[in-house]
Amino acid sequence: MGALRMLRHTFAEGSARRKFSASVLDTIQKVIAAGERRHSGQVMFAVEGALPALDLARGRSPRERAHEVFAHLRVWDTQHNSGVLVYVLLADHAIEILADRGIAAKVGEAEWKSIVTQMQQRFTAGEFERGAVEGVGAVNDILARHFPADGAPRANELPDRPVVL
Repeated sequence: MGALRMLRHTFAEGSARRKFSASVLDTIQKVIAAGERRHSGQVMFAVEGALPALDLARGRSPRERAHEVFAHLRVWDTQHNSGVLVYVLLADHAIEILADRGIAAKVGEAEWKSIVTQMQQRFTAGEFERGAVEGVGAVNDILARHFPADGAPRANELPDRPVVL
């Protein structure tokens, strides 16, 4: 584990709540809910300021942590394997988008990468709310294109409220 990374994580503790206030989380929640009316996917947004100390000591990558969060939040546990996680790790300036197998079968990694790049540009500029809203909106657009809503009522299988870890 590098000393610089350890310092970044030490000083990033609590940054998720500062950069993603309750009002920002409210806005992201509304974008998720609106998007889910347009498609059959389930979107979750999770933000974490820093890795837990044990993960940091083990050298866990943001991608590995995103997979753990994907499982912990049960994003995989939807009827049609239609969950998508947008995971943000502030200390590493990392954004990961993970899709369950039903979505991953039709949506390539390049589509998610373009959203990640767009979000990173906004975050670098200090525009966390705008970056998150645009990113979630772009995820919703992809899902609406590949998995449009069929008009039938369906349960909201995952909470729309973003999670601060």
